[in-house]
Amino acid sequence: MSTESTAQGAELSAESIERELLGFLEAKTRTTLTPDQDMFASGLVSSMFAMELVVHLEQTYRVAIVGADLKLDNFRTVQRMTELVLRLRAGSPAVGHA
Repeated sequence: MSTESTAQGAELSAESIERELLGFLEAKTRTTLTPDQDMFASGLVSSMFAMELVVHLEQTYRVAIVGADLKLDNFRTVQRMTELVLRLRAGSPAVGHA
């Protein structure tokens, strides 16, 4: 099952998002991560990579990450990214908020 088909399904849970994000990040960093590990503080990823994370989350989970949601703190850990995705998907459609 592809990531895209998983993200489109109604069964999107925090656990499934964490699992997918860990797989994506571990493939990119070639490092085993934990959901609460601060990837920026540990030097595994840079602020430049944060933009790749934004694009990945938007495309995979069909959300729009704009305005205040673009702060680096939302991308420090897999847990925070998962919370962001769930919050955005629970809100209004992925049109974005200014």
